[in-house]
Amino acid sequence: MKQLRPAQVPMMSPNGSVPPIYVPPGYVSQIIEENGVRRVLVLPQQPEFHPGGHSPLHHPPPPPHAHLPAFIPHPAMMPPPPHLYTGMPGGVGDMSSQYISQYHPAHIYSEQDSHSQHGRPPFVHRDDRTSKTYERLQKKLKERQGGGGGGQVKDSPPLSPQKTCSSPPTVDIHNGVGGKGLEAEQAQLSQAVAGPDKQAGRGKNGESGELDEEAQALQALLSTISKPVVSDIQARGLVVSWSAPTRPESESSSVEEECSPLEPLSYEVAISFSGKDGKYKSMYCGEELSATLEDLRPATDYHVRVQAMCNCLQGSPSEAVSFTTLSCEPDPPNPPRKASGTKNTLVLQWKAPCDNGSKIQNYILQWDEGKGTGVYEQCYYGPQKQYRVTKLSPASRYSFRLSAKNDMGVSEFSEVVDLFTSCSVPLPPFPPELEMAGVTWLCLKWQRPTSSPKEDDIYYILEMEEEGSGYGFQPSYDGDELSCTVRNLHRSTKYKFRVAAYNSEGKSNPSQVVEFITNPDRPSSPCRPVIRGRVLPNSFKMAWEPPKENGGAEVTKYVVELSEGLSGLSWELVYSGPAMEHVCEGLKPGCSYQTRVYCMSEGGQSPVSHSTLQVQTPAVPPGPCQPPRLVGKPKAREVQLRWGPPQVDGGSPVSCYSVEVSGPQSEESREVYQGPELDCSVGGLMPGKTYSFRLKAANKAGFGPLSERCDVTTGPGAPEQCKAPSTTCKSPSCVVVTWEAPPCNGAAVTEFRLEWGAAEGSMQVCYSGPGLSHEMKGLLPATSYFCRLQAVNVAGVGPFSEAVLCQTPCSVPAAVSNIYTLKESDSSRPPPLYSPSTCLGICWDPPCDHGSEITSYLIDLGERQPIAIGPVTKHIIQHLQPDTSYRIRIQALNSLGAGPFSHTFKLKTKPLPPQPPRLECTAFSHQTLRLKWGDGPAKAATSDALQYQLQMGDKSGRFISLYKGPCHTHKVQRLNESTSYMFRIQAFNEAGEGPFSNVYTFTTPRSPPAPVKAPKVERLDDNSCEVTWEALPPMKGDPITYTLQCMMGNSEFKQAYKGSATSFHVQNLQPNSDYRFRVCAIRQCQDAPELSGPYSPTVTLSPQRNDVAVGSGAAGSGSRASTESNRARRSLTDEQCAFLLLMVFAVIAILIAFVIQYFVIK
Repeated sequence: MKQLRPAQVPMMSPNGSVPPIYVPPGYVSQIIEENGVRRVLVLPQQPEFHPGGHSPLHHPPPPPHAHLPAFIPHPAMMPPPPHLYTGMPGGVGDMSSQYISQYHPAHIYSEQDSHSQHGRPPFVHRDDRTSKTYERLQKKLKERQGGGGGGQVKDSPPLSPQKTCSSPPTVDIHNGVGGKGLEAEQAQLSQAVAGPDKQAGRGKNGESGELDEEAQALQALLSTISKPVVSDIQARGLVVSWSAPTRPESESSSVEEECSPLEPLSYEVAISFSGKDGKYKSMYCGEELSATLEDLRPATDYHVRVQAMCNCLQGSPSEAVSFTTLSCEPDPPNPPRKASGTKNTLVLQWKAPCDNGSKIQNYILQWDEGKGTGVYEQCYYGPQKQYRVTKLSPASRYSFRLSAKNDMGVSEFSEVVDLFTSCSVPLPPFPPELEMAGVTWLCLKWQRPTSSPKEDDIYYILEMEEEGSGYGFQPSYDGDELSCTVRNLHRSTKYKFRVAAYNSEGKSNPSQVVEFITNPDRPSSPCRPVIRGRVLPNSFKMAWEPPKENGGAEVTKYVVELSEGLSGLSWELVYSGPAMEHVCEGLKPGCSYQTRVYCMSEGGQSPVSHSTLQVQTPAVPPGPCQPPRLVGKPKAREVQLRWGPPQVDGGSPVSCYSVEVSGPQSEESREVYQGPELDCSVGGLMPGKTYSFRLKAANKAGFGPLSERCDVTTGPGAPEQCKAPSTTCKSPSCVVVTWEAPPCNGAAVTEFRLEWGAAEGSMQVCYSGPGLSHEMKGLLPATSYFCRLQAVNVAGVGPFSEAVLCQTPCSVPAAVSNIYTLKESDSSRPPPLYSPSTCLGICWDPPCDHGSEITSYLIDLGERQPIAIGPVTKHIIQHLQPDTSYRIRIQALNSLGAGPFSHTFKLKTKPLPPQPPRLECTAFSHQTLRLKWGDGPAKAATSDALQYQLQMGDKSGRFISLYKGPCHTHKVQRLNESTSYMFRIQAFNEAGEGPFSNVYTFTTPRSPPAPVKAPKVERLDDNSCEVTWEALPPMKGDPITYTLQCMMGNSEFKQAYKGSATSFHVQNLQPNSDYRFRVCAIRQCQDAPELSGPYSPTVTLSPQRNDVAVGSGAAGSGSRASTESNRARRSLTDEQCAFLLLMVFAVIAILIAFVIQYFVIK
């Protein structure tokens, strides 16, 4: 269908009114006013327009002008693409307050009154299958909604309060849809959410992503909703209705059943006043198929669209339908204001209110004529926005209100405003009064003239004259207030003031002149105080100068504050008066003080002095201390004293204490302690005596007075030091110790303690008791011992006596403690004389000789005669039986006799060592000899297993060990040819090493010559050739000869030449036969038969071909070619193989280095 655009028809009207315009059927006209020019738009009527599904709440009023037909908006645009509904509908969006204000009213006339009930076909066609499905789904809906009474479904959006509540439950039959048909559609749509729970959960959670097939089908079904129908358009509201979404009849019924929702559908209605593509604001959200939209702006173009939702899944919005709200009467205007006025006139002005689509033609101004009865009469009617009211009474109140009128009606009246007319010139007011005064300001107030009415607007002029300025009165204030604060004045200065009143009629005479004085300012801080005279321990005198600036008033008093210490946290008032010096008394000696001064006048208190005066009082000696007190019980010769610091330290910390003591027989005192501690120990006293102690303290000023006396009596003392005890030796192991009792010092001795020890510093108590002697037993002979004595009483332990040295006499030696087996390496005798099988070497630790040197030892072997030896600690016992145990003990002897025997030690001789085996040479060569000995490994235990040591003699006659182990063969390598070597062998086991065998001599044979390299064969002619080979050097002076062998065909090799030459000319060859040649070297020994070496590789001489050979020259070349090919077929030598392997490894290393450089490093 082709889109028709509006036509523009130019018109002219002399009086500004719109003439009647007749449009053809199917078209409507719309009037728009812009910049004072009215335009009439002729638009085609919307063909798809249908009235709402619900009956309107109220019918629209008839159009005010008969020549204005109904207006129908443009078709809506296509809806946006479908999307997931992620939030609850019904949110209020942002909506601007702009609207089109000069639209003339346009109405939509519904055709439902002119249609019959059967004049339009049904809106949705259904077949029998659809009817059955509807009945089944209707039953399910009743079961699910039975408990809730058909209320709101869970998780569905709340119903809007603007929903049409008075609409009938069935759809108007004029819409072409019956009540049951609409309910069937809603039931089918509610079936689309009957899928799995995961689908619903995903939709509720608002997760983004692709929908499954059922959700997509449901969304496609929701997007089929048709555009809404607007009806009952008013100035501030209208009714919107729509139809439920339906699927086209062409789709299969199976798909329709799968996509039919079980949940009820909800709808969201949104409007936009900024065009079809503007921002839409949600106005309604619910399950009904119609809604009443309110709170719209009159004469404004809107676009409305509807969107279907089911279980948080949104379909695409419908097409937008445009409409324009009707015009109405203007809004209530603001109250008029007073522009100017006199005693008899008032000039009022006002602003135009919102015209709501129809131009304001006139304003209605009403007043109460100054009566105040609340009855208003019209005083002005016209299009102007101001009015002058005349013939009024002076100083009277008049009430006014205003309303506006356009073609649609009259607005409500504005609020009532009260205005006053002026009065006559006011009388002179009373002089101003001082309310409050400051240093630089004065606050004045005055009264309104009594003759002026309250309704009159009176203003005041305050004039001021400064004393001595010479400028006269100058205005300081002009306004309607009854008070004023004059600022920026000088301190303590006299000012004159007067006030005059004026209104619109004129100015009164000024009041009487009054004088006021500003307050003086506070003085500045006094000068820094100074000290007068000498500072005493308890007082000092200070003085100060007056402040440089007194603030305009005399200083009345000075205040001195004192702070103890240098922190300045707390200050104490010490003086307040007019004097400028003061003596600070009652101070503490040795303390620091701070002083500060400030002054006071009528202007207030000055700041404190800029810097404080710091004073340090001198210290005095400390006061008397309390007498010292005794700590614990007094000892016999020492007392412990303790004391506390003095109560008065004199202003300086106590640095030293002095303790004096006086004896019982002498009044003279002596100082026994001087130091900073609070306790001391006084020693050197006599036991049981009374002593007097006094204390005094000192600081940097000196010592203070002595304290009272403290008498202390010493206790009994410990015994005096004992005399050295005496010792008497009864035997080498027994000593008798005796002693005498020392002075007891007032308490009897209760016990003696004797300490005994081998060293002076490690003595231990060996006796404790009241006796005067003690016998020490179990001592070692010829040993030095120390002893000392100590006496004990109830008072304590006396000091030890001097240590006494005691020497025990000599005695026989002690017993030998340990006996060890002598190792073979420790034996001083040569091995032939010492055999572990027949000898036992023993050693022992020498015992203590007990003061007399050991002269000999006696070795007891049990059954045999004891062996007496000299003063040695090791001995070899000979002539014993092999593998035999012996019990041995040893006794030491000195000049005093024989000591005790040692403990018995059991020692055993070793078995006899094995004999050497026979040595044989089983294999030999010119460089190696294989030797063999014995018959095989022994079958005895592991401890008796035989091992062998093979030695070979060198040129100097010494034998060097070649092999040592359990094997019975050994191969001697790296020998020289034709050389004799000497060998000997020895067998050994745990019993020891056996004797060496006789010397065996073995000689290596001569070495054969080395192999000769492959000979070279060169054909000379058809019957002869020449064979050459490399020469070998002579071997140790023996000449080398060569043997050349030749083989024809497959026959045996035959000797062709033997001699010392390195080439041979072979003749009588058959032309058609193959010949093979090889060479070996022969060593011509002088005193032995000749030695033949290995043969060289074979070289083949092939016959000459007839088809290729042409003459003797060709034959020679063919022979050479055959020889070269034969050489090529030879195997590589060892040197060539080694060189080839070296080259291969070098290439591989270069490749690896290249790979590392290229791929790893780069």
